Amino acid sequence: MSDPSGGLDDNAASPSARAEASDAARRARLNQLLDATARGEQRAFAELYRLASGHVFAVLVRMVHDRAEAEDLLQEVFTAAWRRADTFDAARGGAMTWLVTLARNRAIDRLRQHHESPLDDAVAHAIADDDPTPAARAEASEERQRLEHCMAQLEPTQRGAVREAFFSGATYSELAERLSVPLGTLKSWIRRSLMQLKSCLES
Repeated sequence: MSDPSGGLDDNAASPSARAEASDAARRARLNQLLDATARGEQRAFAELYRLASGHVFAVLVRMVHDRAEAEDLLQEVFTAAWRRADTFDAARGGAMTWLVTLARNRAIDRLRQHHESPLDDAVAHAIADDDPTPAARAEASEERQRLEHCMAQLEPTQRGAVREAFFSGATYSELAERLSVPLGTLKSWIRRSLMQLKSCLES
């Protein structure tokens, strides 16, 4: 009697299952490479750069809106990664999350050299990527999930202004012009939004 499954169960996983398995393997490999980098293994560091630099560069470009500056920052991020790899703890988050955190901190520091500070530190460091990768979603911390819940409670216009201020690094004046609202209105949106976010996060 023939097998009604056609014998596919053992040989053909669903596309989503294959994608999840591939993503899990990639996360595990990045963690291994960062651990090896902490031990001073240069070949592991080179492979880490090859596998992770594309995504890190995309995050930097999205934040600073300048490819040349993003390239400079990318080198700074991986230089810092080489020096600080021994601080990586896989139990607290994956290697890609760790690298992206380094990248965001570097980009924020660079933006502050040219612009007024776009957001309160406690909120800015926790705002999640608008378009996270499957790995980033899987590794999202409870704190970031809580922040996203609080962000969702903001009015859509105010939520958009907060995200725009963070990711573009624009000054209040530039953002007010971009959104076609008075500067005072924009500042009130940001101020009220930050207060609401802090209250929600502390509750």
